[in-house]
Amino acid sequence: MKREENDLYQSFLKTLAQVADLRFANDVLSWDQQVNMPKNGATARGRQMATLGTLAHSFFTDSKFGEVLKRLCEDDTLSEDQRLNVKLVSRDYERKKKYPSQFVETLSYATSEAFGKWHEARSKSDFSIFKPSLEKIVKLKREETDLVGYGAHRYEALLEDYEPGLTVKKIDAVFSDVKRELFPFIKQILSRPAPCVDFLEKKYPKDLQWKFSEMMVRQIGYDFSSGRADMAPHPFCTTFGPGDVRITIRSDEHHFNTMFFAAIHEAGHALYELGVVREENYSLPLGTALSLAFHESQSRFWENNIARSLPYWKGNFPRLTEIFPENLRDVSVESFYQAVNRVSQSFIRVEADELTYHAHIYIRYLIEKALISGEIEVGDVPKFWNDRYEEYLGIRPKNDTEGCLQDVHWAYGSMGYFPTYSLGSFYAAQLRAHMKKTLPDFEGMVTRGEMAPLLTWLRENIHRTGRRYTSEELLMKATGEGLQFGHFMDYAKEKYGKIYGIK
Repeated sequence: MKREENDLYQSFLKTLAQVADLRFANDVLSWDQQVNMPKNGATARGRQMATLGTLAHSFFTDSKFGEVLKRLCEDDTLSEDQRLNVKLVSRDYERKKKYPSQFVETLSYATSEAFGKWHEARSKSDFSIFKPSLEKIVKLKREETDLVGYGAHRYEALLEDYEPGLTVKKIDAVFSDVKRELFPFIKQILSRPAPCVDFLEKKYPKDLQWKFSEMMVRQIGYDFSSGRADMAPHPFCTTFGPGDVRITIRSDEHHFNTMFFAAIHEAGHALYELGVVREENYSLPLGTALSLAFHESQSRFWENNIARSLPYWKGNFPRLTEIFPENLRDVSVESFYQAVNRVSQSFIRVEADELTYHAHIYIRYLIEKALISGEIEVGDVPKFWNDRYEEYLGIRPKNDTEGCLQDVHWAYGSMGYFPTYSLGSFYAAQLRAHMKKTLPDFEGMVTRGEMAPLLTWLRENIHRTGRRYTSEELLMKATGEGLQFGHFMDYAKEKYGKIYGIK
């Protein structure tokens, strides 16, 4: 490579690193906002985050950087990986330069302000407190769709940030399968006697819950020398750079599932980040997670396919009974396994079982799509939400906290995110099906707590590829086929058929 061209690529790397530094610094402020920040710090924090977000956007969309990208695209001396990094960054550049800096600043400030309003509204179960902030955000997200353009549906402009190439047509097709196959199966399950869960609702002291949860996230490979866990109103995982990926959890001392499965779920996200975000690929597309759906596939794999499985509890239930001997004195491992997999009509998405969960996601998808298209307005959300819960789950929220205020996503302007949760679950089931073929002692490893081979398989087949492939291409590479919803239904019928006595 010529000296000039090498310098050009180094300039490319330097700009990307600066942008990443600003974005990760903003993530630190966001993490602190949810974990530590006092209520009265909201205004200043909003301004600080808006400043960093605007700076990152300005660095990335600067015309001089655009010229560097143009010249690099014409450089045939770059390596294959270098060319791919340039190609993917150029695609991102063309999209991001459509956003005026003023728009980025306005949206950043609006979302930071909205978090405080959402938190207050949620604590008081009063949607009207959050409504003006959400109206600002929806207005801005509609403007965003016009700025970047879209295909068949306005909502597709927002999907691109979370699952590139995803269309409303594809989502509708997937949910058509869900409604045709999964929803009737759920109704069949709900007609059967439900497992006893009384022992899960005894008092489980918060510190002892964490003692067990910490052991279990370590077991699957989460390294506390590269992360930490803190409490937050809504569990999440966040990355500050190579070697610093953090999780948050919440607890309910009278509901064992709340902390434990949140910890495993968020640790699953963290394992993906720790696998893909590496110093040698810092800020580059090949060192960045592919999509939110693949991200969710990793958290759902560990939470549902592993930590809700019978082999897992056969190995780990004795550890749990040592910590909570009184609560679980007369409980068998089979009874415990059935209890943590109980299917029920519930209001809270993050506490839902792995089957009805997709009704929760479908409802949010319908609301987001309708808000962005203008079919409904923000003031219609509570009733629209409650009506759909009655239609699809047969229950109606009693208040806004267990209804439309339970998720933080809209306060952060994350519209287009929710469908990736269901896609991630379906990806995870497909990965599990293939992994069981390539790792013949899969269930034995899980029972013995030997999770390293599973994590290694994911590292080699999913994590290390970054954004090298599209989601469909990566599924093909890893499993030999594109997305097949049938894998999820096979998994669901095998597992829940046994639990509920359904042939």
